[in-house]
Parts: sequence; C-alpha cells; structure tokens
Amino acid sequence: MTEAAELPPAPEQAREVFGERFADAVRYAELLAEAGVQRGLIGPREVPRLWERHLLNCAVLSEVVPEGVTVCDVGSGAGLPGIPLALVREDLKITLLEPLLRRTNFLTEVVELLGLDHVTVVRGRAEEVMGKITPVHVVTARAVAPLDRLATWGIPLLRPYGEMLALKGDTAEEELKSAATALTKLGAVETSIVQVGEGVVDPLSTVVRVEVGESPGGVRFAAKRAKAARTGRARRRR
Repeated sequence: MTEAAELPPAPEQAREVFGERFADAVRYAELLAEAGVQRGLIGPREVPRLWERHLLNCAVLSEVVPEGVTVCDVGSGAGLPGIPLALVREDLKITLLEPLLRRTNFLTEVVELLGLDHVTVVRGRAEEVMGKITPVHVVTARAVAPLDRLATWGIPLLRPYGEMLALKGDTAEEELKSAATALTKLGAVETSIVQVGEGVVDPLSTVVRVEVGESPGGVRFAAKRAKAARTGRARRRR
C-alpha cells in the first residue's frame, strides 16, 4: 500500500486570491487530500499539486464571471471549479450539478462545513434537470467532456444571452474549431478563448467562452423549454 501524498502548504498567492476565505480554502484542500482521495474523487497523485493545478486554477475563473449572476457548475465532481469560485465570489448564486451520489454527498458536506449559503447542490444530469432548475446566466465546467458534447449539456441550462465558461487545457483552440457547427446549432452567437490568472498561476488558466443569443440550445430545445415552463406554471397553480 503506497503512502498517501502530503498536501503542501498553501502558496502566498492563495492568501491573496481567497482573502477572508483563505482558512476555508485550506480546509477544502485538506478535505480533497483526505476524504476526496479516500472516496476516489481525486487521484492521490493530484495531492501535491492541489493548490496550483486545482484550487487556484479554478478560482481565477472568477475574473471572467460577471457580478451578481447565477451560475451552474455542470459535472461538478469534487467541486471544481464551483467551490473555489464560491469561496472568492459570495455575490454569486451557484448550483453544483453532479449525477453521482458519492460526489453529491461530498459536495453537500463541504458546503455545510464551509458555510457556503450561496451554494446549492443538485443531484442529476444536465439533460434531466432542464425545467427543474431556473435557467442561469453562466454555466461553468472543467474536465467534464469534449466541448461539443459539453455544450449539448450546458448551453440548454442558460437563460437568453447567457454564457458557458469551460476551463480547458492545450486542446482549447482545437476543440473550439471542431465544435463550431454544433455550437451554432445550439444557439451560440460568439466564441472566444480567454487566458486568466496572471500573477497567480503558471501556465495561465485557459477558458473557452461561448455566448448564446435569445434561444439557448437552439431550435431543438425551444419546444422542450416552453413545455417545461408550462409544466412549472401548472404545478405552481395547484
């Protein structure tokens, strides 16, 4: 049995990024290094690089999230990027969407332990919750799926003129090119690649931004969304 890797001390950048929530960020890192590894949510080899590769890499996403919006973190897993984003941005209302029970249990424990009152954990797949959760301004995701597939799950959860922000690596440009047709069909009106985290992470975090028009999900989801809205209104009248 291999010895568990040790969590390194938090880098100085973490104090600057997380500010008043720095102690909570440390506790979250400890939870990932302990319970997260024990429950198979992250690999033990990730522990030595939890701060740079995971927490800070995700926290800097806040640079491109507008103020005071609603966010849905699709396929949240162990809470990345949703939890770091929540720690640095208490102005946001964040939903952590995750289908696996062992992961949602972990997420619920973290949210309660850290007192993240602006965060809600929802168990389910993106394609199952449309109409059950209110459309959001921003969808976030990290290491969930290739961009074309991710878009089919994430974009329909957006409200009109919302945006999907996907943390990607070296394949960002290639994925964006290959997904161009699919994104247009899903109602995307503008796409771009943004680098964030100057002075915090090296290399910089790469974000693929997909902005939608008045019909997120395109024609395919318009009828589905309208039906979900009618059903919701009918339930409220009962």
